Amino acid sequence: MSIPAPSDPVDAAAGLIARLTEAHRTLAVAESLTGGALLAALVAVPGASAVLRGGVVAYDTALKHSLLGVDADLLAEHGPVHPEVALAMARGVRATAAVDGAPADLGLSTTGVAGPDPQVSAPVGLVFIAVADARGEVVRELRLLGDRAAIRAQTVAAALALAADRASASRE
Repeated sequence: MSIPAPSDPVDAAAGLIARLTEAHRTLAVAESLTGGALLAALVAVPGASAVLRGGVVAYDTALKHSLLGVDADLLAEHGPVHPEVALAMARGVRATAAVDGAPADLGLSTTGVAGPDPQVSAPVGLVFIAVADARGEVVRELRLLGDRAAIRAQTVAAALALAADRASASRE
């Protein structure tokens, strides 16, 4: 999937925050390769605290298991750059961000390789983003081009778009 260059991540985040606010839904994020950039784009939006529960930056593979509940056997067999890992991260962050026993309505995750070097069998630019909610889950594979900063920025833009699509679909 080719992702256009992000216009302004804060604008994209503002659109997502507006959709979630209108729908009275909450969001939590689990990041790996984006290293907090996704959460930073979201918290830059005034009023984000009405819907944003928080996030986990699980850069180290072991934290994907210990903080987000990603199955250790899945990580051992496939490594951290895998569609099932992205889905498990999205599911796990919903639970991790539970308040009074209620999970976040949406969990959004990023995992992949931004470079400069490939990771075991995953090439630079291979990214998985996922969103999970009570209605189901969606994962997207991205094959991105550019340097490390460009891949990370494109991932943030794609994750925001995926979450916005999911938030919009839930209103229909």
